Amino acid sequence: RLRINPYCLSSSKWLDAHYDPVANLYTFSSCIALADLHGDGENKLVVGDLGTGASNMKLKVYRGTGLLSENTLLDLPTGLVSFLMDQHEPCTPAIAVASGPFIYIYKNLRPYFKFTLPTLEVNPLEQDVWSQAREDMIDPMTLKEMLEGIRFLMLEPQDMEAYVNLHKQQPIRRQTVITCIGTLKKNMADDDAVSCLVIGTESQEVYILDPEAFTILAKVSISLLFLLITLTLYQTIFRFDLIDSPRPKYCIELSSHPVGLVRMGKNVVVGCAQETLHGYTQKGKKLWTTYLPAPVTTMAVLDLPTRGFQAVLVGLANCEVHVYRDKNLISTIKTPDLVTSICFGRYGREDGTLIMTTKGGGLIVKILKRTAVFDDKDSAPGPPIAQSIRLNVPKKTKLYVDQTMRERENAVAMHRAFQMDLSRMRLAAARAYVKALESSLTPMSASLTEPLKMNAVVQGLGPSFKLTLNIQNTAACRPVMNLAISFLYDENLYSMRTAFFKIPLLVPGLNYPIDTFVECLSDKGISDIIKVFVLREGKSAPLLTAHINMPVSEGLALN
Repeated sequence: RLRINPYCLSSSKWLDAHYDPVANLYTFSSCIALADLHGDGENKLVVGDLGTGASNMKLKVYRGTGLLSENTLLDLPTGLVSFLMDQHEPCTPAIAVASGPFIYIYKNLRPYFKFTLPTLEVNPLEQDVWSQAREDMIDPMTLKEMLEGIRFLMLEPQDMEAYVNLHKQQPIRRQTVITCIGTLKKNMADDDAVSCLVIGTESQEVYILDPEAFTILAKVSISLLFLLITLTLYQTIFRFDLIDSPRPKYCIELSSHPVGLVRMGKNVVVGCAQETLHGYTQKGKKLWTTYLPAPVTTMAVLDLPTRGFQAVLVGLANCEVHVYRDKNLISTIKTPDLVTSICFGRYGREDGTLIMTTKGGGLIVKILKRTAVFDDKDSAPGPPIAQSIRLNVPKKTKLYVDQTMRERENAVAMHRAFQMDLSRMRLAAARAYVKALESSLTPMSASLTEPLKMNAVVQGLGPSFKLTLNIQNTAACRPVMNLAISFLYDENLYSMRTAFFKIPLLVPGLNYPIDTFVECLSDKGISDIIKVFVLREGKSAPLLTAHINMPVSEGLALN
């Protein structure tokens, strides 16, 4: 079992269970799987190790943090899956490793079966030319000239004779290789149901193999550009009785090369080379796009059936793994090295285990905390989520269509009327502004010699109110002298204790409060406006004007 280092615990959603920077594991997400190989309830980690790329390729099985077993592979693995071949007890899965044109089946960690892809049709012209060379009817140089016309042989003249003598007696074969591998439930969708192998080849073909006899049940020719996408969609929408067309029903056209692809329920999430992540329906309709901070290195699905939670794990070239739910970034995991493969699932007896391998051959194991909660809100900087929600636009009504036609037919006249109304509104606003400046109806002075600012505060419930005026000289260094304040009000409704003030001097920058008391004389529950004028001795026009909306006297209203 995994032993968690207590010194590696952090406040994140993940527990750092294990990190081995020198594990010497070089693989990709397509060559890593979790499976209960012995039927004991503990899942093992199965890895197709690429080794150096030319040698030391192995099939490794890990239990906990230790290596359980390993088998030598003859060629580079391109894919690895675990699947159930039958329902015999004990029900243990087999491992299928795709390598070159072969699929190696391992049962109980031992070699069980080897499947070879069928050979392709040989070019008739090439076969005829080699037949003549086998009977010494043509010399090596003539053979080279004839094969160069069909682009089959590109050798130097000095190497031709040795090459022809070595291969002319051998039968001609044309062999393709496997590019990807997956599984497809045969009869039932249960977790313990028998699965068929689905393989995609470089010759633009998809084969579906029987899990027991390993015979070809179905063969579909597709475009190489959509190979991986169509293969993933097969697991969602196709069954054997539906494969009756040589062409896929739906295709997804991308703006750049795909570098990662996973299936989320009935949707497909594609990572592209332009540092973007796209979401599509199974019918090819684009749902969303999000932009990434670095290129994508690998992708995998984070599936927690016990919580009903699914997300996409995206490994990036900036040594981070982002967790996306739809287009929302809900978690970020920083890694010590660039991640080359990701696998999430049950490892040992822990359901939420995240396994990653790095570019330097390291192995990282993290466990999702049982108390971890993923928020639906996007943690990435950018516009809010509501901005990407499509509006529920109603259907076009007859009135809308008629209005659209009217605007289309009378576009010039409507534009002129709009411009005329806009000009009139601007003219009215300018006239009102000029009038306010000329009559000093604003609470701020427009004069450069007396730059003043005033505001008023009314306190009290009534019938007595306290009225406070705050006057300030906004000039930089020039004082204002010989000012007066006067109030204009309805004497039948209000009475003021002091209705006139003189201000001999206003120092710049200081606030001068002026208090007075207002008495409401009416018991009808009405109110009015009190006008305040700031005057300069010797001038009839006020410097400032304020209109104070008096509140209703609540004391009289209650009586």
